[in-house]
Amino acid sequence: MRIKHFSDTDWHKDHPTGTVVFQYCLEGDPMSPENFMLVLGRQDSDFYMPRHRHNFEQIRLPLVGDMNIGEGAKLKEGQVGYFPEGQPYGPQDDPLGKTPPGERLQLVLQFGGSSGCGFMSMGQRLAARDELAKIGEFVGPNYRHPNGKLEWGLNVIWRHVFGERLKYPMPRYPGVVIADPGRFNWIPVPGTIGVSNKFLGSFSERAAWTEMVRIAPGASWTSSHDTARRLMFVTDGTGSAGTETIGRYASIQAEPGETLTVTAAQGLQIFLMGLPPVVVPKDVEAEFDLVEGAVNDHI
Repeated sequence: MRIKHFSDTDWHKDHPTGTVVFQYCLEGDPMSPENFMLVLGRQDSDFYMPRHRHNFEQIRLPLVGDMNIGEGAKLKEGQVGYFPEGQPYGPQDDPLGKTPPGERLQLVLQFGGSSGCGFMSMGQRLAARDELAKIGEFVGPNYRHPNGKLEWGLNVIWRHVFGERLKYPMPRYPGVVIADPGRFNWIPVPGTIGVSNKFLGSFSERAAWTEMVRIAPGASWTSSHDTARRLMFVTDGTGSAGTETIGRYASIQAEPGETLTVTAAQGLQIFLMGLPPVVVPKDVEAEFDLVEGAVNDHI
């Protein structure tokens, strides 16, 4: 078990736009196709990103404020969004307006998907940016080569880190999948007293899933799974995970085969993300769209 407690002073300005700061909650093994990064993102000024896609998966939960995902759609506060690998979204245009800087807060899980592409760690990404900045220039999310050519920055960084072109899996869904937990019912968890959950869905052949767990004051809930890693985020309340006290915005990681008991003090609500193992078939290359290149090619 790993636990990371929230700290309002532990923010890092690592987003390429410079308008969002991160608090790193939990991170995986960068050498594994199952690598992941769970972060809190805080918007400090007007935010804009052009329409783009990634070769990894995302699960997003806006905790305070909405998120523009493009084409007139929004991921609203409290909703859960699943962003399939290879699925374009945006442009994201989120001016702060009357919202004070730093009030918009979002939980983001980025993780390697069923294609087996994996997920580049932030450490790898930042080191590559520093090295590439000595040769060319980063302009927002893009990279200007010495010959003046503009290219989507992540394409360049990926080649620099892994020595091969960035491959985009063909999306398994026609768009971002949005679940509104407010429309789901709390269902009692069998064999427990004072514990209920909302199962929000599972995605792709990997069957990564999301759910919410509510634990009444004084009640306990036990999480176990033979094969899946579980990442838990406390959205409200206080209690304990094992013998360690947890509170609002604490992050908890339980590995496959590990049993974790969570007990509520004044009540707890947990957002859980389950990550079963990645199984890559032999003919996986048929899944990819290999298009990359200049700035307008990243969509």
